Amino acid sequence: MVTYRLTILPGDGTGPEVIQEAEKLLDVIEAGSPLAFERTVIPCGGQYWLKTGEEWPKGSFEHCRDESDAILLGAIGWPGAELPNGDIAGGQVILGLRSGLDLFANVRPIKLYRGVRHKIHDKFTQVWSPDKVDMVVLRENTEGLYHSLLRRSANRLMNGKEAEDPVMEFDGISGEVAWDPRPISRAGSERLIRLGFDYAQRRDGAPKDGVSRVTCVDKSNVTRGCQLFRRVFNEIAEDFPHIAHEAAFIDAFTMWMIRNPEWFDIVVTTNMFGDIATDLGSVLQGGMGMAASGNIGDEHGLFEPVHGSSPKHAGKGVVNPIATLNSVQLMLEWLGMRRDDADALAAAEIVERAISDQLLSAEDLTYDLGGTASTSQVGDCIVARVRTLLVEHYS
Repeated sequence: MVTYRLTILPGDGTGPEVIQEAEKLLDVIEAGSPLAFERTVIPCGGQYWLKTGEEWPKGSFEHCRDESDAILLGAIGWPGAELPNGDIAGGQVILGLRSGLDLFANVRPIKLYRGVRHKIHDKFTQVWSPDKVDMVVLRENTEGLYHSLLRRSANRLMNGKEAEDPVMEFDGISGEVAWDPRPISRAGSERLIRLGFDYAQRRDGAPKDGVSRVTCVDKSNVTRGCQLFRRVFNEIAEDFPHIAHEAAFIDAFTMWMIRNPEWFDIVVTTNMFGDIATDLGSVLQGGMGMAASGNIGDEHGLFEPVHGSSPKHAGKGVVNPIATLNSVQLMLEWLGMRRDDADALAAAEIVERAISDQLLSAEDLTYDLGGTASTSQVGDCIVARVRTLLVEHYS
C-alpha cells in the first residue's frame, strides 16, 4: 500500500463545499484500491483572515513544503478581505505557494466531454463538438506581469516582510503612476516550454489531424519579454524534431482557439496571457465549473478548480464540483507519474471515466450545465461510479 501525504486547503466561499466532494472521492479510492491518503486540513483564506488577522496558521507553508506529497486547494478570495497594501487576503496561500514552492507551470486541460452543452445567450446548446476540443495550455506561473504580486505574497509567507518595489521613472508620463514590471527570463521560459514538449510526447496529438503540436503564444511583435520567450521556444523546438511547432500572437490566438480549437494540442505561453486565454478556453469545455488546474514544479504540486470562491453561491450547495474532482484526477496522474505508481495512474483514469460517464448520462447536473442537482448530488453520483469502476478494475 502506498500512502500519500495530502495537504487540503478548503479556503473561502464555495471552496469548502467542493473540497467536501473531493474528500468523498478520496475516501472511496482509499476503500477500493491499494492507495491511502494521510490528510491534513488547514484553514486559510480571506474569511480566515477576517476572523484571525492571519491568512493561515503559522507553520502552514512549512508543512506544505516539507510534509506534503501534493496540495489540494478549494478557492481563495472573499469580499472585503483585503490586506492594508491592497493585496487580496489569502494571496499568501495560493500566490505565495506558487512562488515560494516554485510551481512554475500552470497546467490547464481544455477538454469538452460528451454530453456537455454550452450556455450561450442564456440557452444551452451544443456549440462545439466534443471530438474537436482537447488541448492542454501550459502557462508560466512565477514570472511575467504577476511577478511582483507573487513575490510580495511569497516574502510575507517566508520571512514576514514586504518586498520593496524598485523606483522607476517613465519618460513622457507625469503625475500619479501605477505600474507592474513584467520580467520574463530565459531560465523560466526554458523549463516551461520544455515541459510543454514533454507533454506533447505523452498525448495523441491535436483532434484535427492527430499531429503532436506545440503552439507558442506571445506578443513578440511588441514586447521584449515575449521576444525572449519566442526565441527560447524556437531553440527548444530543435530538440524535438518529431513534434510540430508553431507560434501565434495572443490576439490572433484567442480568435483561432474559439473558431478552430481542434487545431491545438499543447499551448505554451506567458503568465498573464495564459491566465486570460485559459479562462476564455473554459467556455469551450462548458464553463468554469468544468475547469481544473495543476500548479506544478520540480518537487511540488498544487491542484485546484479554477472557478474561485463564488461568494454569491456560498452556502447554497449549488456549484459544480466537477472541476474539483478533475483536479483530484490531475493530482493522481501527477503523483502516479512521479512515483511510477500504477495504482495512482489507474485511479486517475477511473475518476476521469466516471466523470465522463456521468456527463454523458445527462443526469444529475448542476445549474451551470443546465441541470438542477446540488453539489453533493453530483459528487455522490460520480463517487458511486468510481466505486463500481474500482471494483471492476481490482476484481
